[in-house]
Amino acid sequence: MKKSTLIIIVIIGAALVSVGYVVFSASKGESASMLDGFAQCIREKGIIMYGADWCPHCQNEKRSFGNSFRLVPYVECPQDPKRCLAAGISGYPTWIFPDGKKLEGEQGTEKLSQESGCPLGIKD
Repeated sequence: MKKSTLIIIVIIGAALVSVGYVVFSASKGESASMLDGFAQCIREKGIIMYGADWCPHCQNEKRSFGNSFRLVPYVECPQDPKRCLAAGISGYPTWIFPDGKKLEGEQGTEKLSQESGCPLGIKD
C-alpha cells in the first residue's frame, strides 16, 4: 500500500471517530440536561447520597444521573467518615431524606423519583 493511501485512510478514520464522538456527546448532553431538573429537585428537597468512589453500586447510581449528578448533594464517606458515622451509614450507597428516611443500596432514578416526588425528565 502506498504511503499516501495509508495517510488518506488514517485521516478518514480519524474524521469518522471525531464525528461519532460529537454525535454521541450531543445525544448524551441532551439526556443529561433533562435530568438536571430532577437532580436540582433532589438538592432542593435536602436529599443526600452517601457513598464511596470504589463502590460499584455507587458508580452505577452516579452514572444513572449522567452529568447531572454534579447537582446531587453527595458525601464521599472515606473522605468524611465522621459525617457518615453520625448519619448512621452502614452501607453504600445510602440516600437520606430530611425526615430521616433512608434508602440503602442502588435505587435508580425511577425509584428515587417515586420516593422523592421529584419528576424525571424536567428541564431547568
